[in-house]
Amino acid sequence: MTHQPAPHSVSKRVVALHTRLKPGKEAEYESVHAVIPPELDTALREAGVHSWRIWRNGLDLFHVVEVDDYAAMRAALRDHPANVPWQARMAELLAVEDDYSGDDTGIGLVWELPVKE
Repeated sequence: MTHQPAPHSVSKRVVALHTRLKPGKEAEYESVHAVIPPELDTALREAGVHSWRIWRNGLDLFHVVEVDDYAAMRAALRDHPANVPWQARMAELLAVEDDYSGDDTGIGLVWELPVKE
């Protein structure tokens, strides 16, 4: 099944984030991310995510998310049945747990800018 991107929005943003892996979890993190579950992909797109890229350098993870509204995305995913088990799994691997409560404590926002049309 091919998922359609979220409808185009003039408020689309590019958000860069920094997180860290727990030491010794590098291979497990790579394995878990080898295949994103289709239901999580659908949940992300329904929440307004257009793309999400992650680069890893040692324990450092650099995320670039293209999203309609970052705060709204987090709110939509907080209790989503596809995201809750994924976030629980990520909490086992990341040095900073994120419960999607709306507080990015420990998740380093690097920059955010509007997408030029």
